[in-house]
Amino acid sequence: MQTKALTLIIIFTVLTIVLTPEISRIALPAPYAPFLIYQIWEIPIVAAFLLLSIRSAVAIAALNSIVLLVFFQGASPLGPFYNLAAIFSMLLGIYVAHRLFFKRISNKEKFDTQWKYNTTLAVAYTGFGMTFRVIIMGIVNFITLGLPPPVGYALPQPIIVSYYVPITCIFNATLALYTIPIGYFIAVVIKRNLRHANML
Repeated sequence: MQTKALTLIIIFTVLTIVLTPEISRIALPAPYAPFLIYQIWEIPIVAAFLLLSIRSAVAIAALNSIVLLVFFQGASPLGPFYNLAAIFSMLLGIYVAHRLFFKRISNKEKFDTQWKYNTTLAVAYTGFGMTFRVIIMGIVNFITLGLPPPVGYALPQPIIVSYYVPITCIFNATLALYTIPIGYFIAVVIKRNLRHANML
């Protein structure tokens, strides 16, 4: 079991790194703020959390951030750390939703065989993950964007409040809105297939 879990962690880690925009070129600038990039590399992290554990997802996210820090820093050298904070906040929301709702609306049989339970959990995970990410990153951006580089961009407080915080909240909400459901669906499919193969 541990060997299989480790194998899945390695696979998800590689997928996460390969799907970063710098490698995969899969990226879509937000139409309302081109410096914000929609991407898909967080999806395997969500799938790893739901399929394995929050520790596995945290480890994968941390490893990916190290790779980004070394090779693909982006506009800010601390960019990978801000992204890591966004992922951790989203995972925290999913974790809270899991603790609150999983046992109430699902059991081992229904989880894999009845789609209505999967849909309910997906909505709960998405709602909590999105909310936690938006609130926490809104606070982080409010505090850091006014600081001098490399921590922030020394932006005036009125611009931060009126422009940057609202658009980053929209960005984080919409990114979570597709990342979590897709990650959840992938986790359900993999779990179902592994159980049929007596591997999980």
